[in-house]
Amino acid sequence: MGLQATPRLLRFLTLSGREFLPSTASFRAIEPELITTETLLSAHEISREQLVDLAILVGTDFNSGIKGVGPKKALKLVRQYGRIESMPEDLRVQVPELDEVRRIYLEPRVSTDYAVHFGEPDEAGVLQFLCDERAFGRERVQAALERMRQRPLFE
Repeated sequence: MGLQATPRLLRFLTLSGREFLPSTASFRAIEPELITTETLLSAHEISREQLVDLAILVGTDFNSGIKGVGPKKALKLVRQYGRIESMPEDLRVQVPELDEVRRIYLEPRVSTDYAVHFGEPDEAGVLQFLCDERAFGRERVQAALERMRQRPLFE
């Protein structure tokens, strides 16, 4: 049995406030939003594989994307050509290691050799990893840890 896509994504779960929309010079409230894979793919008339190609065109953690190609243009290209291999050569050559990057998303390496144990978070470890190793803002991480202390996830 193949690995399935995540069926749901909860966006903006921990954010609150407002977001400025430059195109309309207005603000909108940031509220939690449930995004379902099936609805997203259906609304854009693309497949999961095409969504991955769209992401590759824009850029991911594993490739830099194509300069000048944003989400709207990438969606148009994917709809028009179906997949990156069918796109004009000047675009295709800008996506080195296509199969390798695609495989990360469509056939990720997984392990079933693990056990989940809930307990108190290792706050010093979180700070060390996020702030010292990954350059996250210390005040922001400490504030998030404080919010976690006030609203335990598992009781």
